[in-house]
Amino acid sequence: MTYKNSKWAKEILSLQYDEGMWGYFHTLSEPHKHPITTEQALRRLQILGYNLNDESIQKAVEYMSDCLIGSKHIPDRREKTHDWDIFTNLMLATWIRRFTDKNEKANQTADTWASIITYAFSSGSFSYMDYVSAYKNVFGTKPHGGRLIDFNDFYHVSLIADRLNRETEAMVFDYILNHKDGIYYIYDRQIWNEFTNVLPDNFASKLASRYIGAIELLSKYRNNLYKLKFAAEWIENNRNVNGKWDMGSSANDKVYFPLSDSWQRKNVREADCTYRIQNLLNSISLAL
Repeated sequence: MTYKNSKWAKEILSLQYDEGMWGYFHTLSEPHKHPITTEQALRRLQILGYNLNDESIQKAVEYMSDCLIGSKHIPDRREKTHDWDIFTNLMLATWIRRFTDKNEKANQTADTWASIITYAFSSGSFSYMDYVSAYKNVFGTKPHGGRLIDFNDFYHVSLIADRLNRETEAMVFDYILNHKDGIYYIYDRQIWNEFTNVLPDNFASKLASRYIGAIELLSKYRNNLYKLKFAAEWIENNRNVNGKWDMGSSANDKVYFPLSDSWQRKNVREADCTYRIQNLLNSISLAL
């Protein structure tokens, strides 16, 4: 089942440029001119069921591939808070690899970051000094502003999911699970704590939906799925009397939800929530 024919998908597709993008790539700085970024469009379309078999995604991936090799450039203004060229390559490679693992340049970027992060854990736990050292060695430059931002963000977490050896993957996975700031751009709170309950108090909420977004991202770490048992149990405990899930009207954030055209009827909202959550549970159950 997909929601590819929804009004949401049609609205996004109508805004795509012939070149394959949706205006700015990362920054929504002129919403009156470009009402959605390429990233936002791709995230929403993927949630609605679009993949590389769809022409719109093919065009977008081709556009991003051209930008990654330098034959085209994203139209965004260069942000001063990042090593912009490095950050741009990171973003492009991440989104390409969310739709295909056959792009050589994107895979090279993934392997580059995997090597940096592997070195950061080479002592048996995360070392910020080793992280900075590896960054300098690979990119030949100090971090912008002298401070290297941690890798617990959507891009890095998504990009390297299948590029680490088992030992490093286990350490990285645990580090992300226990990071006090969660996964930047996805969920900004700690995901798991062995001694303290950090799960969202209210399942019928936007916060819980974002929490599930973090678990969805972590479910790509196939060797560590068993560690998500706590999340699966929490989700199971929040089934309603109908044996389904309802995350409530506040979960309508135009990102993860809605999937259907309208949530005016509760049973439609329930069907959308159940579809998303069941897909996640099916992924986690592979290791449980």
